[in-house]
Amino acid sequence: MENLDFKILKERSIQLRALYHKLERQHHGTEWSVEEDALAFLTDAGLIGRLTMSHQGRWPKGEGTVPELEHKLGECIWWLTVLADRMNIDINRVTDQFLTKTENLLK
Repeated sequence: MENLDFKILKERSIQLRALYHKLERQHHGTEWSVEEDALAFLTDAGLIGRLTMSHQGRWPKGEGTVPELEHKLGECIWWLTVLADRMNIDINRVTDQFLTKTENLLK
């Protein structure tokens, strides 16, 4: 598996979101709003918290924690990419700005 750059991540994320929009129209007659996407992201982020507790032995989840945790981590990155795109925010630029600003503050 090769490294995934931001451009490819964004393209694939948008394509996948379009497929989900199609399902939403089929099942509900409308696409999810940006707010609904944000809520879905927050739900998955919360699951990462619980799965992390399980992974660290602090919550009794049982077997299968690692694959589920890995899936949710990837899904949250996807959600953030989708949310940024839907709000016309360049995820690459803002991530770079955050990293640069924080690195400079901590040096």
